Amino acid sequence: MKKFAIFASLLLLTSCSSGGLSKPNESSFVSGNGSAVFIKEAARKPAPKISGETLAGGQFSADPTRITVINVWASWCAPCRAEAPTLEAFSSKNPKIQFVGILTRDNLSAAQSFAKRFNLTYPTLVDDSIIASFRGTLPANAIPTTIIIDAMGRVAARISGEVTVAVLQDLLTKVSGESINA
Repeated sequence: MKKFAIFASLLLLTSCSSGGLSKPNESSFVSGNGSAVFIKEAARKPAPKISGETLAGGQFSADPTRITVINVWASWCAPCRAEAPTLEAFSSKNPKIQFVGILTRDNLSAAQSFAKRFNLTYPTLVDDSIIASFRGTLPANAIPTTIIIDAMGRVAARISGEVTVAVLQDLLTKVSGESINA
């Protein structure tokens, strides 16, 4: 009986450590290196429907006839914090382009604080099951991941990891066929 009590105590102590899987943190995710993939028009596949409940509590449905930038993020992710001002600046300077966030592996209060801190004006969807819908095209493979959908509703590009002004501007220019404001 004494061995069982010791075993149970050890199990209880180790299950309370921060090394468990209960809460994501900056060491428990795959971060991309900022590499970009661009798909030529003839090889593009349809994007899934992008809609659902937003972080602000409303409903959002992306317009499939507009170029759309989808950013998968979490408040605890350092590269997500680093790229947030860049994405917001692009969103503000390019109103013809639709920007949408998808929250992943995060809690709502932390995400709401993140959105407020970085003054994100574009909607963020809270149902990250949308990410799985990209299977067969260019799925999110890191946190953050940014996916660009063309004006015909097809997946056109992906950035795995933190976006940079140069890479995002280049991809958006290629997808839109016109110069994009950085």
